[in-house]
Amino acid sequence: MTKYKTKNEKETEDRICRFSPLHVKMLDNSFRRYLLNPKKILQGYVKPGMNVIDIGCGPGVLTREIVKFSGAKGTVTACDVQEEMIEYARKKLCGIDNFGRIKWHVCSSDSLDLGNESCFDFALSFFMVHEVPDMNCLFREVFNLLKPGGIYLIAEPAFHVSKEAFYRTVKAAEICGFITAEMKKFSMGHLAVFEKPENFGENSFQGEN
Repeated sequence: MTKYKTKNEKETEDRICRFSPLHVKMLDNSFRRYLLNPKKILQGYVKPGMNVIDIGCGPGVLTREIVKFSGAKGTVTACDVQEEMIEYARKKLCGIDNFGRIKWHVCSSDSLDLGNESCFDFALSFFMVHEVPDMNCLFREVFNLLKPGGIYLIAEPAFHVSKEAFYRTVKAAEICGFITAEMKKFSMGHLAVFEKPENFGENSFQGEN
């Protein structure tokens, strides 16, 4: 993390729920896991051998299920803007990462800082897009990181994001090149599944800045 905060970093700090023992307990407890049902959310999307990125992994609730679904030959990059959250999740999941399949990554507020190589099969942004200062920038970056035919799942909480606001999020993803494959509600919010076109060329999507 840099010593001096940029404008985007300050805006992100205002938007995100800061790390604290109470906040972690609210995010990572048996009742919330029951309501969310991470297995049901990810089942059918994450498959054995996939290279997956969990954007805004938080305490690792969904990261755990991704590791299980991707199997022994899969890899998971779990990233979060809060270093404390990464450390919490790393310690929590150390027992299931015997082969170093999870790469823990602290990203900045305005970039995932993972380069431009299209190397991921599946990307997840769970309850975090509404915290990002520039969702268009995020979507362009995720588009570039996914392989052609790659899947991007976005879920947003109904208690923070209205139905109309979620439609605007979906439209923003489509403008950045994604094809909407599915939209639905689930127990705690809105969910959309996008696909990067199979016939997309080797050059990254440039879009408008």
